[in-house]
Amino acid sequence: MVAGVAMALDLRSLPTLRQTPTARNVIYLYMAGGMSHLDTFNAQPGTEEAGPVEHLKTSADGVLLSSYLPKTARQMHHATVINSLNSTQGAHAQGNYFMHTSYTLRSTIKHPAMGAWLAKFQGRSHPSLPASVVVTGDSRHPGAGFFDASFAPLIVNNPASGLADVRLPAGLSQSDLDYRLRLAQKMDQGFRATYQYDDLKAYGDVYADALRMMRSEDLAAFDIKAEPPEMQALYGDDTFGQGCLLARRLVEHGVRFVEVALGGWDTHNDNFVRVPENCAKLDQALAALLEDLHQRGLLQETLVVLTTEFGRTPRLNQNEGRDHYPKAFSSLLAGGGVKGGFIYGKTDKGGHEVAENKVSVPDFNATIAYALGLPLDTVLFSPSKRPFTVADKGQPVTALFA
Repeated sequence: MVAGVAMALDLRSLPTLRQTPTARNVIYLYMAGGMSHLDTFNAQPGTEEAGPVEHLKTSADGVLLSSYLPKTARQMHHATVINSLNSTQGAHAQGNYFMHTSYTLRSTIKHPAMGAWLAKFQGRSHPSLPASVVVTGDSRHPGAGFFDASFAPLIVNNPASGLADVRLPAGLSQSDLDYRLRLAQKMDQGFRATYQYDDLKAYGDVYADALRMMRSEDLAAFDIKAEPPEMQALYGDDTFGQGCLLARRLVEHGVRFVEVALGGWDTHNDNFVRVPENCAKLDQALAALLEDLHQRGLLQETLVVLTTEFGRTPRLNQNEGRDHYPKAFSSLLAGGGVKGGFIYGKTDKGGHEVAENKVSVPDFNATIAYALGLPLDTVLFSPSKRPFTVADKGQPVTALFA
């Protein structure tokens, strides 16, 4: 097998776990650092573990949220909270990787993230725009994993600045660029004829995609300055809020998987100072995104995912902080065919242990894949001929869907 190529089994001999998709797009909000479940979505009123956090009733009967999330509380009729997530990984790099891929971090292989699986199975929906985009300053995203480079997400570091290097430099005309490209292709002919590797072709395709995007009118999808000032203000003026606004613009234009990261959740110190600051950014942007998607008729076809690598310890440490806690944590799903105003799973009092309906990280990812209609049991081989599926052995939590 040629290096870098993922090969599929003969699918005619395999069982299938396919279903009609409930979502076309995913906006994936990643809370980097380990978001505290007790201070956000797993309200524990009246317990010592809750600390000074008060709790709010929401637009959904029986669903309580932290008082740090008042705007999100008014949108909970659109969302399902999962309060019974459990991970086997308690360190940041390992937990981040596990959540993004369903596989544990290895030095010998890199696994694809969900956006790459979506592109691999279903292709891109817009000829000039990428299949997936990641808005983050973190270089640890697994990207395309062992798939070839054409399935990698486009990385945007600053949503307010748009895409870098997409305009021709001053003094270089389009005809000059075309001449240089023809010259480069001519010089490469012998090399390409001698080394006919799929990896080499994939990198060439990446450059061709970049040039096609530079010439496309749909490049305007990345320009959030085209939004009215009041819309920009609605999402918040921080990088995360503007990233969420960019995500909405991108799915409108046909980008099917957009991830936006919000860091700062590693609250070993001063938990009740730092979490409210982060929650203010999250609350503003998440509430705006859900309402905006709903008003535009996009929420039903767009699955909004909010997750993190693990939770935080229910008991405070000596620094008034919460430490890493993979045993129990929370995530949120909204739109995309999932139930609204629904809580799945629960922990014991105080948020220490999962008490009902435990959801593993692969199960969580299988649920996202299930919503997108991805074939959960289709096996693809890595370059080392090892078999992998989109969510490892995870099973979708079908009870979350309306």
